[in-house]
Amino acid sequence: MVVVLAVALAGAVGGGVGTAQAEGNRSSNDRQLLFYNHSYGVLDRETADAVEHSDYLRDFASFQVRTTTGTGGQTWTGRYLTGRETYLELFGVGDLAGQDGTLGSAGLGLSTERAGDLATVTERLKDEGVADPVEFLQTRDFGDGVPVPWFDAVLTTTEYDAFGAWAMEYRPEYFADPRGKTEPASFPGDVGRERYLSDDYRTHLMRDVTSLRLGVTESDLADTVPLLRAGGFAVRTVTGGGGSSGGGVVAERGGTTIRFDAVPREQAGLQRVEMSLNRSVKDRHVERIGHSALAVGPGSRAVWTFADNGTR
Repeated sequence: MVVVLAVALAGAVGGGVGTAQAEGNRSSNDRQLLFYNHSYGVLDRETADAVEHSDYLRDFASFQVRTTTGTGGQTWTGRYLTGRETYLELFGVGDLAGQDGTLGSAGLGLSTERAGDLATVTERLKDEGVADPVEFLQTRDFGDGVPVPWFDAVLTTTEYDAFGAWAMEYRPEYFADPRGKTEPASFPGDVGRERYLSDDYRTHLMRDVTSLRLGVTESDLADTVPLLRAGGFAVRTVTGGGGSSGGGVVAERGGTTIRFDAVPREQAGLQRVEMSLNRSVKDRHVERIGHSALAVGPGSRAVWTFADNGTR
């Protein structure tokens, strides 16, 4: 569920981060409010087409190619690998409009598990130096021309180079709509990821995304750190292994570790995704998918590595 940043932000009102810094060893906020929901990456056309037509991926994960209609009638067609609580969304160059559809563009959605926590995140952002968080509503049209409120979202800025992150909270109207095929609430105020996603993952190997690594520009990274910290992630700076600058940030807590390498725009993009499996496999299998390699096993872990901007 890509937000389609350029389109969503066109109608949003808000400011930027300004002096956000990627410093500190952990969030000052003890309670975890945001959790990894999904990420997306824009790959070269050959790799995106290979993903779309891969028989292996259809066995490996709950996989589908789906066209979605969001706010303002904007549509996008993505390739989805879905787990129990998390998922991955992949596009080819030009699949998204404008800036979002360029090679190496990527995004990250972080969601709440309890109703009302997004409001707390928004307040925390102000403590993290974001004077005017950007708020907007994403809707979904199931094909009848009547959009249903899908989720509320918050960003730190309306400007970005190639990567954007947002906080989101599913709306009760969406859970109440039978077309969404969601699950009943497990507790009062349950707006969680497991409730939103189907249980089809149980019949496949992939269970969840446990680790993510992306190359982002220094500016995009600086705009992302306040959101991570406001959501309760432990954020620490790292050195080495991240393009020409050799530095970056690692965000931990909440079940998924996210690493951001600070790189020039031409090196930006999705680099590596690690996933847990529903069961252990004895042997290691490597599946070449375009300019990427998915290594599954041995054990209960899979690692999907993407070439630099999908061209190496």
